[in-house]
Amino acid sequence: MSTTIAISENTRDQIKEFGNKGETYDQILIRLVNSARERQLHDLLMDTTNCVTVEEARKRLKR
Repeated sequence: MSTTIAISENTRDQIKEFGNKGETYDQILIRLVNSARERQLHDLLMDTTNCVTVEEARKRLKR
């Protein structure tokens, strides 16, 4: 099943820049979404907020 979405010509042109020859807009958008998901997971896994170094954790354990 397919659907139509309204986007500006500028947005369409930007999406087109990410495409390869013969690739549909659907294929381009799926690839971009998958890439964004991978980046989001990477950022989540690499977030060091509220983390301590191994050395600091060892110091805390000795206390």
